[in-house]
Amino acid sequence: MSGSLFVKPSCFCTVSVFQGLCILLLYTSPLCCFANFSQAKELVYKIKEGLPSGTLIGSVGSDLHLDLSLDPHVLFNLPQKKPSDQYVTLNSTTGQLFTSGNEIDRETLCPDSSEYKQGCVLSLDVFVLPQQYFQLVKVKILVEDVNDNRPRFPTGEIRVSVPENTQVNARFAVEQSATDPDLGFHGVQTYWLVNDFGVFTLDVEENEGGELTPFLIVTDELDRERQEEYVTDIIAEDGGLPPLLGTATLRIIITDVNDNCPQFTESQVNVTLYGNTTKGEHLSRLHAFDPDQGANAVISYAYSDRVPREARALFHLDRITGVIKLAGQINTATGKFYKLTVLANGPGCVPAVATVTVHVIRVASGPPVITPRYIAAEKDGVVTMKESEPPFSPIAFFTVKNTDQRGQGTECLLEGSGPFRLTPYKRLKNEYLLETTEPLDYEQRQDYELTVVLRNPRGLVIKSFVKILVLDENDNAPVFKQSLYEVSVEENNPPNSFLTQLQATDQDSEARGEVIYTLGSDAPSIFLLERLTGVLTVSTSLDREEKQTYRFMVRAVDRGTPRRESIATVVITVLDRNDNSPRFINKDFTFFVPENFPGFGEIGVLSVTDADAGENGWVALSIVNGSDIFVIDAGRGALRARTPLDREQQGTYYLWIEAVDGGEPSLSCLTVVTVLLLDVNDNPPVVLFPQSNQSYMLVLPSTLPGTSITEVYAVDKDTGMNAVIAYSIIKRKGGEPGSFDIDPDTGNITLKRELSDRGLYSLLVKVSDHGQPEPLHSTVLVNLFVNETVSNESYIQSLLTGEEVEIQMEEKQWYVGKLTERPGREDLFPCQPLIIALSVTCLGLFCIVVTLTAYICCRKLKKWRKRQMKRLEVEMPLKVNGDVRDADRKRTEISNI
Repeated sequence: MSGSLFVKPSCFCTVSVFQGLCILLLYTSPLCCFANFSQAKELVYKIKEGLPSGTLIGSVGSDLHLDLSLDPHVLFNLPQKKPSDQYVTLNSTTGQLFTSGNEIDRETLCPDSSEYKQGCVLSLDVFVLPQQYFQLVKVKILVEDVNDNRPRFPTGEIRVSVPENTQVNARFAVEQSATDPDLGFHGVQTYWLVNDFGVFTLDVEENEGGELTPFLIVTDELDRERQEEYVTDIIAEDGGLPPLLGTATLRIIITDVNDNCPQFTESQVNVTLYGNTTKGEHLSRLHAFDPDQGANAVISYAYSDRVPREARALFHLDRITGVIKLAGQINTATGKFYKLTVLANGPGCVPAVATVTVHVIRVASGPPVITPRYIAAEKDGVVTMKESEPPFSPIAFFTVKNTDQRGQGTECLLEGSGPFRLTPYKRLKNEYLLETTEPLDYEQRQDYELTVVLRNPRGLVIKSFVKILVLDENDNAPVFKQSLYEVSVEENNPPNSFLTQLQATDQDSEARGEVIYTLGSDAPSIFLLERLTGVLTVSTSLDREEKQTYRFMVRAVDRGTPRRESIATVVITVLDRNDNSPRFINKDFTFFVPENFPGFGEIGVLSVTDADAGENGWVALSIVNGSDIFVIDAGRGALRARTPLDREQQGTYYLWIEAVDGGEPSLSCLTVVTVLLLDVNDNPPVVLFPQSNQSYMLVLPSTLPGTSITEVYAVDKDTGMNAVIAYSIIKRKGGEPGSFDIDPDTGNITLKRELSDRGLYSLLVKVSDHGQPEPLHSTVLVNLFVNETVSNESYIQSLLTGEEVEIQMEEKQWYVGKLTERPGREDLFPCQPLIIALSVTCLGLFCIVVTLTAYICCRKLKKWRKRQMKRLEVEMPLKVNGDVRDADRKRTEISNI
């Protein structure tokens, strides 16, 4: 046991003071207290890289099933500071491990790990303390890879050289392939070209080590003389979701192959030479061209072997420039004819042949001589001029010597095309000035060959050759192929989608004609423009509902001095896709409609929107349930009822309305519509008791006043005030006036005075509701038979079925006799007419007041109903809250009463 606890001295140099104290306590404690010290436990957790700070990795205490409620409490500690400790924090009381503020990056933490090895592991040692609970826990945290790195090429521009005579399907490895620090499927998966120009494609091969190498494949014949290089973008794509892309410029250089031979611009050249021509005179300049490039285009000039040695010595041929000069003295006494055959040699080619015929004219005296004096820059008879030179810029003076003293018949003129003229200089004799007549344009013509010809009267012709090279200047701005680029792209496109390739040309040469493309200041940041190729891409997914059209400027700038530029407009139209379902402006709709609403009247309008355009945004509405009662306008959304609705049959309707757009596939949404019918006073009260006008009730004469005799019970199908019933006695027949009274609210009939007379009492009861604008009512006849018993029922029935007489509104005194006697009338009260007149007057005034009140109420009610109808037409659902439901329940209870 003590051997297993031995700690080597070398270990103590890395142990903190705190750990040393802990180990000292272990040695001074009983052996049973650290029995588990020799057995270290291991916990393995697995997390993904890049988790935010404070993310729970695992709980050491819970995973070891430790009792954290012990006393003293269990504590957890990281005994030493390893590099891995900076990535985690440990809760000393719960043992929970969290990510720290230092982000865990697998590529930084384990740069040498690969998917074929063990992987990336963070190793930690955790101590469980105090000494009586001590354990050493080995914690391993496996860090899994996520796709957080995009492929990267080692250089921004990759050059691949392809000979122009390459066979179709030939393969060229792109050695500078992309790398991705991520593992497995998150690494580089494929390569592709933004533009293959119709002559290239890209293939990918995997070597034994699993590395992918892109190969450029030629799919069509190449011709360097037609196009000497192709510039596009090569894209490396990984396997993440979404995939990440890496981009580099791929410059495919078509190398020259000697597939062209030199050709002379002129195969026959005639030169006239006078016998007194001075040595070194420039006779002619031969010019041959080869479309090839570099060493394949090197041309050397030489005489054919058929040219005699004497002629070669007399006429010097420059093998590089093709200039023929007079190298010796010509015999002035005799004329001669020379035929010079000149060869233009190219590498591996049959020489091109040109013939120069030299006619030597015999002269008796010294011939005229043309002596040039150059004003413009000149070297070896070649004058260079900038194209920016203004018109009438001087080039050279030509002085004619050895002419006739009189100078008569001598003519000096200029041969050759171009904006030049040769004129006598002012009044000086035999002086001629060569100058330009118009500005020179390098883009139209780069060189001119002129001949100054002198003729005398004897037919002597003297020629002096001048070659003028035009130097290019940055006088042309780049020109876009089109001033407006209109591009259409569907929304929800993948990021870094190709949009178009801008093309601009500059007629200037060298760097002055190289074009760089840039975005204007008004271009959104989501668009990217490749500076050299002009490839326009969008870095993110577009949403037509967010923005339908993007319009911005692009610039093409050359590299000359000063720089020149041109501008074009790019209009990008985002095409719609059916990616938005219809949406009602409200989650649900509630419409309040008065019952008996006319059929096909408009109940309300359901407004629905669809952010898509065209057919994708066209919405049709349909009723899912209740289509036999309701109908909806599919386009406008107007809801109508097929027939008038009766609240007493059904007070509330719940409809499901579906909105479907016209896209492919179509999208839809649902909403619920609640139609609440408002009560209209269209039902009069219905008397349930008494059941008929022929029924009666026995009342004992001994009944005490205040006793409830019977009750008139009626119901009204309407609700609210339309169902509140009032009872009143409007006519009486028989018995003593005022013997009975009725409660206007309950319909309870009570006895008001003692019954001294027996017989039949008939009360005409009016049952009226409180509806607006006109209350409805019903009437019922309440028959009360006052007697101890019913001994002669047939007599009572005869009274009930007898001829009805008018019952007066005012109470009248009826004298009722016994069953065997007919009732008689007593004398009326002598003041009765006066009382009746006063009553009628009061009743008339009361009716006038009631009429005026009703008229005012009707006016207000009509205005209220108009406001209510307008409110119902507003396309807003009204939520029926608890107060409205309570009010409905109260009105329902009133109607039930």
